[in-house]
Amino acid sequence: MQVFEPVSYLRPYIKSFMVVESTHPVVNRLLPDTTLVAAIRLRGQVTFNNESGHIALPTFSISGLRKSYRMAEYADASANILVHFKEGGARAFLDLPMHELFESSVNLDLFFAPSALMALQEQMEAQQSIHGKVNTVQQFFISRLCPQQHDLLIAHAVEKIKTANGILSIRELSDHLYISIDAFEKRFRRVVGATPKQFSDIVRMKSLIVHTPLSHKLLDSVLDAGFFDQSHFIREFKKFTGQTPKAFLY
Repeated sequence: MQVFEPVSYLRPYIKSFMVVESTHPVVNRLLPDTTLVAAIRLRGQVTFNNESGHIALPTFSISGLRKSYRMAEYADASANILVHFKEGGARAFLDLPMHELFESSVNLDLFFAPSALMALQEQMEAQQSIHGKVNTVQQFFISRLCPQQHDLLIAHAVEKIKTANGILSIRELSDHLYISIDAFEKRFRRVVGATPKQFSDIVRMKSLIVHTPLSHKLLDSVLDAGFFDQSHFIREFKKFTGQTPKAFLY
């Protein structure tokens, strides 16, 4: 796996470009995250496994935020470029309320002309190096960038939620921002791609997974994180990871 920083022009909107290559079939457990991700297949095949079976991803796709894990199967000799947007950053490229992508993965040809994506594919194939292919993708997004004024209120709300590790009252947050709870929720989901509560739940679980030391009594961390009891936490944890806390953490 290789990670490339975006050029300065894209930095307000994109976190990173990640290249994932596999020399043999690999199955990855993808946990929910706080940002949208575009996937560009260089070679091979990627499928998502869910209750409906195997869903093959197209060459160009984008996935919204989600509340549960997914299993991704990378075929032999596969390679993909993953574009990780910043919270709210995808709005500079996609003319769509971000919450409409929640729990979904769709073809990028819903947003960009198929001829433009075909040209991008040909340009990437002409590049011999991974660095050259990533630069080609960066130029594509630069050419499609429609800069918008940042929603500072929502950006501030995102930082407050992250700083609190997802453990805070959404109503108190809206009061702090001097906006009604209804207006705040609608504005947040349109910009970020999930409701403030859904976003906070993702942040809270990710923080709990990362920061709970193996030597720490799990129940203490669970109660500190605002779960009602251990059974409530286990249900949410299994939805988030597909495993019990014991199997995943230990």
